[in-house]
Amino acid sequence: MTQTADFAVSVKASIWDRLGLPRSLALGYLGLLFFMIGDGVESNYIAPFLRDNNGLDTSRVAALVSLYGIVVAIAAWLSAALSDLWGPRRVMAIGFVAWVTFEVVFLTAGVAGNNETVMFISYALRGVGYPLFAFGFLVWIAAVANRRRLATAIGWFYVMFTAGLPTLGALVANGSIPLIGEYNTLWLSMGMVIVGGLIALLGVKEPTGRSRLAVGDEPPFTVLATGLKLIATRPRVLSAAVIRMINTAPQYGSFVFFPALFAEQFGFGLAKWLLLTTIIYAANIPFNVVFGMVGDRLGWVQTVRWFGAVGSGASLLALYYLPAWTGSYGLAVLAGMAFGISLAGFVPLSAITASLEPSHPGAVMSAYNIGMGASVAVGPIIVTLFIDRVGEAGVIWIFVGMYAFAAILTTIFDRRTGQSTAEADPVAEAQAARLH
Repeated sequence: MTQTADFAVSVKASIWDRLGLPRSLALGYLGLLFFMIGDGVESNYIAPFLRDNNGLDTSRVAALVSLYGIVVAIAAWLSAALSDLWGPRRVMAIGFVAWVTFEVVFLTAGVAGNNETVMFISYALRGVGYPLFAFGFLVWIAAVANRRRLATAIGWFYVMFTAGLPTLGALVANGSIPLIGEYNTLWLSMGMVIVGGLIALLGVKEPTGRSRLAVGDEPPFTVLATGLKLIATRPRVLSAAVIRMINTAPQYGSFVFFPALFAEQFGFGLAKWLLLTTIIYAANIPFNVVFGMVGDRLGWVQTVRWFGAVGSGASLLALYYLPAWTGSYGLAVLAGMAFGISLAGFVPLSAITASLEPSHPGAVMSAYNIGMGASVAVGPIIVTLFIDRVGEAGVIWIFVGMYAFAAILTTIFDRRTGQSTAEADPVAEAQAARLH
């Protein structure tokens, strides 16, 4: 009987291992999915909603989203640094409470009260929420996952992250808005965030993330500053942060002007635009795991360079020009799917970054998270600065140039860095295996 039970446990463990998922964090992945669905509901209609409901033009919405992005960038840095200091679970809890609190202020005193100042302040401060929750969990994964499957485990993180923001979030908005309206849909999104937060915070019992990750008794400021120091002193860490910023800056920038471009200028309408968004990022979802596996097998750097940077630049051009030239919604869908798939090519960058400083997982991931958070601000800022000067096509070419620069930056990583951490650092693998 004991042998049968042991065999069943072994089979179950091997299934989780083959999937590349840390079993102890399974409910965290599920909670992240619901949290990011709630966060992503507004992503593709907040700009036209604030324009029509509160009278904000495109430039002011872009400014609001840019301010939000700056806060996100700061919170993204803090998420990993504070995880080193306090533990990822506490950081996630702070992000959860912040998101819900400032969303209530935004919807009541800001939107319903038609107070632009309150809208700007509360929406910006809500930017503390999802980076602390989501990226705190990413640090937890980096600390617990088996080094041999690290890129795959991180790939699953991006499956859940992207499934919510903006894929299923846009789908929820598309179905909910005709039934309960745009404003009530924002309240629905908060309910989903609450569900996700509670699943993750109450469901994950893994002990590593419940305590400080930093080794020794370093002062708080030293722990917080280590990520910034790595960016300033380690060119490869800086490059990883810049590449991560470039990865999704066009995505967040497109949220500002793509709804009007596709819905109005290309004549697809808001419903078809929201559906297109869902299709784009639905295509992205499985390839977050696929490219994690590809990176673990064929090399992380090559995957990021060719599938990520080059693929994203080429497919973004197709996403703009094919519908602009032909007016075909079908071609827009195909190009959008290619763009969504290419974005997943950047997934092994997380593993590359973690391998650069395995003794300080929170600190080095804080550097990575700075790039991740900065993308939320940089994309809209580029739109704000250039759309009136060079038009939509000019902004697209700026984004494509950024992807080309990312491809060039990958050359700073040596061949050894491009392999799995299991091969590069057997000591780190053994430590991670014990944690797992």
